[in-house]
Amino acid sequence: MILFDIKCSDGHVFEAWFQSNESFEAQAGKDLVECPLCGCTKTSKSLMSPNISSHNMAESTASDSIGHDHDHHKVMVSAHSPDTNEVGPEDVKRALEHMHNTMAKFRRQVENSCEYVGSDFADEARKIHSGEGEKRGIYGETTLRETEELIEEGIDVLPVPGTDKLDS
Repeated sequence: MILFDIKCSDGHVFEAWFQSNESFEAQAGKDLVECPLCGCTKTSKSLMSPNISSHNMAESTASDSIGHDHDHHKVMVSAHSPDTNEVGPEDVKRALEHMHNTMAKFRRQVENSCEYVGSDFADEARKIHSGEGEKRGIYGETTLRETEELIEEGIDVLPVPGTDKLDS
């Protein structure tokens, strides 16, 4: 994995991990690299200093390739305003609005492509996991304890953000 400083066309700089330079180029060419502050997808690599690792690269290459989907990247916000190294109030406001819009898109995608099972979520997830239920995407409600139990049982679950305002 390679960590790049990425700059959007609005001048924000952020960090993102990619499998390779080619992976970044392919994703950026398809407008899949998105600025976490403003949502802009017109991005390029920014100047950055190299980070030389002291551990064995052969070991990390073998272990890094296990169980990872290398067509996706992870974005870690370390964003800067175009002319300074400070994140100002407007940057934070834009980032929150962008995050809220992204979560709303995700929720709509889940609602459009998965079956709503209501409060039966935990039971349905277990049935699907054990092969007793039809394999399909589901969403619904569950308690925190039920969610913890599902995770302990090795059942993959992901919280779906609500549609409430994010001003608290």
